[in-house]
Amino acid sequence: MALRVPSHDSFELASLVSSEESGDGSRQSSSSNRTVRSELPSSQNLSFDSLPRPSFGGLSATGSSVLDYGAHLFPLQASTDRNGTVPLEKQKQLGVLNGLGLVIGLQIGSGIFSSPSEVNAHAGSPGASLLVWLVAGLLAWTGAASYAELGTAIPLNGGAQAYLHHIFGPLPAFLFAWTAVTILKPGSTAIIAIVFAEYLGRLVFHNEDDGDDTISEETGHYSPIWFNKIVAISAILIVTFINILSTKLGTRTGDIFLFLKIASLVAITIIGGVVTITGHGAGNFSQGWFNESSSSLGDYALALYAGLWAFDGWDNLNYVAAEMKNANRDLPKVIHVAMPTVILCYIAANIAYYEVLPLSDLTSSSTVALAFGDHIFGRPGAIIFTIAVALSCFGALNAISFTSSRLVYVSGKDGFLPTVFGKMNKRTNTPVNAFLLQAALTTVFVIVGEFGTLLTFYGIAGYVFYFLTVLGVIVLRVRQPDLERPYKTFILTPILFCCVALFLISRGIFSAPLQAVFTALFISIGAPIYYWRAGGGMHEMPVFGRFFRPRVNVDRSTGYIGGELQ
Repeated sequence: MALRVPSHDSFELASLVSSEESGDGSRQSSSSNRTVRSELPSSQNLSFDSLPRPSFGGLSATGSSVLDYGAHLFPLQASTDRNGTVPLEKQKQLGVLNGLGLVIGLQIGSGIFSSPSEVNAHAGSPGASLLVWLVAGLLAWTGAASYAELGTAIPLNGGAQAYLHHIFGPLPAFLFAWTAVTILKPGSTAIIAIVFAEYLGRLVFHNEDDGDDTISEETGHYSPIWFNKIVAISAILIVTFINILSTKLGTRTGDIFLFLKIASLVAITIIGGVVTITGHGAGNFSQGWFNESSSSLGDYALALYAGLWAFDGWDNLNYVAAEMKNANRDLPKVIHVAMPTVILCYIAANIAYYEVLPLSDLTSSSTVALAFGDHIFGRPGAIIFTIAVALSCFGALNAISFTSSRLVYVSGKDGFLPTVFGKMNKRTNTPVNAFLLQAALTTVFVIVGEFGTLLTFYGIAGYVFYFLTVLGVIVLRVRQPDLERPYKTFILTPILFCCVALFLISRGIFSAPLQAVFTALFISIGAPIYYWRAGGGMHEMPVFGRFFRPRVNVDRSTGYIGGELQ
């Protein structure tokens, strides 16, 4: 039987905006919260039995259903839970700079240092390639702006999981959590970790006799496979340890790498400009900006896909929206500062690449930044840019580890995962169990190391959920026109993104039909698991009952439902 999820009005969503600490330490509600709550009857007239309770297949949120939604539709009345820990949603530690570190920190990973060759190979000319980068950035911006509207209207941690849960019900949310927690997030994290290890391997295993890095014919890597795996796992453990220690330490680490990433791209731009002024450039633009541009729509589709991959990560901040000091103001601000910044940095860096490198080198090299450094400064330049790219990858690894753990944490609180993963640690006030699960799954992917199929899986499954989530913006506009939206994007923005997402999904299906079938099957496997759990199968088992059965704390003096799943 299909599970029923009621719609939620502006009161319920306004109550999600947690209170902030004022200067004297008293709790001050947000303006939207005060406005909505002032219309409610006094707490003396409220009773628990009179409150609306979401139902899932006939089970109330206070019953035995494992998929409880009410627990975080209503605010906690105290700053700590029954275990003495402060929930992430109440810590409010993230500001604009931290948000920029998460969004820019993940977008500027290894993509801009490797994707230019793929874009140029399919676009065919400098001018066409730059247009592809611009279009890819603008399309990513439409998705980010759509997520910004959802993030301010539904101020929850968990990103797409929270939005799908509210708009379409728990099943789509569960399928997203099932896919993202098991494959998408740990898989993409493992790829970043492996790339980081391979760049370090270039420094350690550089062959001085040959005067250049050489790829092993057996492994296809510049360094031994055992080295890559050890370094990748070590990097995962390091960023996990950093973020477990404290939220502030994790965000400050991201802030540091934010400046390093931007500095690297600015340095590339300046060096390219100096080379052009001195007349030592490759002269690609002098031969015509659009000379030999591709005339195939399929080529441009592949070039666009490579460009969008480099921009991926624009949804990173939405996973931690509830932890922002002022999400209504800062979330849209971060998006509209980060996206044009990344677009300008990418276009400027590509212009520098074209000014310095011969077109043949730019098209054939998957390590454009290293070729750039080597062409200008020789081996020392290659070493410097190798270190820069490695640090960029490490910063991206820190950013994705920080936000992915929040998805695991929210999945534990929602009952999608064992509730032990939705708990906070008393000493660190961080979701330690969520971090450990994420690190363990990522380590498995590093050990397995089969990433070719994973990239196709990521492209299809990722954009399926991007499409559904952004479609939710349009659905909410129709279903709940009076829902409070502190930020509201132009309606054509989500429409344009949905059209592009459908195009990318269909391209992936036609180009890799077997992988597409595997992707659909894997996502579909989540449905029977969901109904099995929602129907009472797992939480009735003696061994699993204590971990999977949610219990909702109720403050009977006010009637508010609150507290973490126990």
